[in-house]
Amino acid sequence: AIDVHNASGAWNKALLDNAARPSGALVYGAKDGERLTAEQFEALRAQVAESHAGTMNAGRPMILEGGLDWKPMSWTPADMDFIAGKHAAAREIALAFGVPPQLLGIPGDATYANYREANAAFWRGTVVPLARKTAAALTGWLGGRFAGVRIEADLEGLPALQPERDALWARLTAATFLTDEERRRMAGVGD
Repeated sequence: AIDVHNASGAWNKALLDNAARPSGALVYGAKDGERLTAEQFEALRAQVAESHAGTMNAGRPMILEGGLDWKPMSWTPADMDFIAGKHAAAREIALAFGVPPQLLGIPGDATYANYREANAAFWRGTVVPLARKTAAALTGWLGGRFAGVRIEADLEGLPALQPERDALWARLTAATFLTDEERRRMAGVGD
């Protein structure tokens, strides 16, 4: 997916650099098998590159002398749908890293009700587990050197998870059968 995404970007850039149209061929249709000389061929190549390539020359008409004919040799960019392919590759890359596609800003990716839900899902499903795994690994590494050391991720300050914390506190406050100490323990506050 990364290669497809990069190739799509390179293709689009090259397309703009080369007159923003697909490649083709100038066909010399001389009589009796006559061919262009090497000098004529190189002069024609240089003229096409100078006059018809690059963003400044996009859409400039080509003037062909006797015996030359332009033959398109590839699909149009719309036929190849590179933008859709690039978006699909970006989605695959994001999903491989646990990033919801809506966070990429690609039009049409409305699988979550809104950006806030997608952001919370990213933090809860990707960032928090990675932070906890890293903290556990650091605790294991330092535990042999310092007795009783414990490293934990502090998730209380994450704005993306604030609605979840507010909902937890509302549920705990409404649970009148719990003691204050039980509420604190269930909320993960202090020991």
